[in-house]
Amino acid sequence: MDILPLVILFASFFVLMAIGLPISFAMGLATIATLITMFSLEQALFIFAQKVVVGYDSFTLLALPFFILAGNIMSTGGIARRLINLAKMAGRPFPGSLAHTNILANMLFGSVSGSAVASAAAVGGVMAPEMRRAGYDMRFGAAVNVVSCTTGLLIPPSGTFIIYSLISGGTSVAALFLAGYIPGILLGLTLMVVAGFIASRAGLRGEGLPSLREFGFAFADALLPLGLVVIIMGGIISGIVTATEAAGIGVIYALFLALVVYREMKVADLGKVILETSITTGIVMLLVGISSAMSWTMTFADMPWMIQQALETVSENPLMVLLFINLSLLLIGTFMDLTPALLIFTPIFLPVAQEMGMDPVHFGVMMTMNLCIGICTPPVGTALFVGASIAGVPVWSILRPILPFYGAFVVVLAVVTLIPELSLYLPRTILGYGG
Repeated sequence: MDILPLVILFASFFVLMAIGLPISFAMGLATIATLITMFSLEQALFIFAQKVVVGYDSFTLLALPFFILAGNIMSTGGIARRLINLAKMAGRPFPGSLAHTNILANMLFGSVSGSAVASAAAVGGVMAPEMRRAGYDMRFGAAVNVVSCTTGLLIPPSGTFIIYSLISGGTSVAALFLAGYIPGILLGLTLMVVAGFIASRAGLRGEGLPSLREFGFAFADALLPLGLVVIIMGGIISGIVTATEAAGIGVIYALFLALVVYREMKVADLGKVILETSITTGIVMLLVGISSAMSWTMTFADMPWMIQQALETVSENPLMVLLFINLSLLLIGTFMDLTPALLIFTPIFLPVAQEMGMDPVHFGVMMTMNLCIGICTPPVGTALFVGASIAGVPVWSILRPILPFYGAFVVVLAVVTLIPELSLYLPRTILGYGG
């Protein structure tokens, strides 16, 4: 068993990150350095280039830029505001009604955009001024927005599940999308319970039930944006369209709403939206390609087998192995963003989980939920920084009010990990999934 390649891979990777090199370049250089220890320089460079290109050879991966574009159009074209208005009606009766509105709005926006950061910016941009006017502690408001924006990574459509499908060797995207519903909704409802408890102690009251007319008007106004969920998920589940085709239709539908129906977006705004989409897509795609080469290198060096053997020497109890994987991912998520963590560690932990009999769809949901916590924690958490910036408060000031939500997150993660049926019920019932 030669562990030298793996020592070189991870030592060089963390050293390069420590000196401030962007994570994609650190991954690439560390991979090349490792390949050189196993092959000649010429062969190493050839293999690296080949595996990067192979990483892009997926029709499903085309869905990613389309979903990113659709989310940016929705943020600009008035679609997010209509979903927030519907969430206001549903959140009004509860203590701390605006906090509940924030959580519900993130769940709704996530169900049509699939981006945590876009959701935090769009929903937070509308809710922060209202919370400030209503006298809410903005540290609490920011904490609510930060944790609830992650529900969009579980409630489909989810770009994270598309990446996981690719890196896991072709796990069904439709099954992953359906698997995210119950855990995502369970997470959102749990966050609402915590927010309601905190709001009650702070003396924040509800605003009473909305009238039938108010709720009906808000629902009718949000009906067309919600139709996007029906188009995307209905098309994918029925088999009429693939995830990529559904994403393309979603872009056309979002453009139609923003430009023609609501007219809150102009053709001149498209340039900025496409530029933002291109930047985000470029960052993600660079990570996908380089991580493909890194994953192949780890597999070639027998890393998954080594980890499996190491875990078996510690414990043969599947629960202890899952506990180790979850604790490792929680630690990894604190210093690495979700996408690179998913790309790097799926090939390491998924074979171990499958060896224990864990379904890849269940594992994908568990891993995604786990890494969602990381984007809410310092020092790297992107959602944490976006949420604090939108609320106009220092990042460090929301760490204390966010702690109870971390606890809720971990509890739901444990439940989802221990009860596979929460993730697998819908794929089995609707798709007949039997993976």
